Amino acid sequence: MPQTELKDTSNKVKSSVSLPEELFGLSARKDIIHASVKNFLANQRQGTHATKTKGLVSGGGKKPWKQKHTGRARAGSSRSPLWRGGGTIFGPQPRDYSYRLPRNIRRRAVGEALSAKLSSGEVTIVDTIAIAKPKTKEMSGILKDLGLDGKSVLVVLPEKDQNIMLSTRNIPGVKVSRVADLNAYDILSHSTLLMTKGALDLMTSTLPEKGI
Repeated sequence: MPQTELKDTSNKVKSSVSLPEELFGLSARKDIIHASVKNFLANQRQGTHATKTKGLVSGGGKKPWKQKHTGRARAGSSRSPLWRGGGTIFGPQPRDYSYRLPRNIRRRAVGEALSAKLSSGEVTIVDTIAIAKPKTKEMSGILKDLGLDGKSVLVVLPEKDQNIMLSTRNIPGVKVSRVADLNAYDILSHSTLLMTKGALDLMTSTLPEKGI
């Protein structure tokens, strides 16, 4: 079973913690990681792109010229896609890009991402992060003491903490995530994972039943 150090926010080692094999002891499978990241990015797409067809372009109500005896090609509307200012043929229309991956695939991808971070020495676990009121300076000080200042950090909490979220939103590269919202893309797109002991305990306790 993998193990790592448990620190406080002053970067002092308090003890060691055992990490669940299902989350931190997996071998990487690029196909699962790729599928999870692709799914996450697809679900973020708004899909609001749109072009106007000839039925949506304004104007063109009158037939440009009569049907016969002009020597010119037949034309029914100046908004034809063949005309300048006309509609667009087969242009993009609003659509939903989102789709759902099986739960076991999502869970496996998160575990592989966590395992990769641990093997690279990019996981820091602290006993707790306590901020009495929103203050960016205080959160910056915690990151500096842990040697994480200037890095892209994903802070993982068991539940939403408004004070921590407000204290990190002005720090470049730092993002806060609940355990329930954890995904492979966020883990891999940040250079370091900062996790509280409470978040680790929640992940461990919920893994056998409903995953992450």
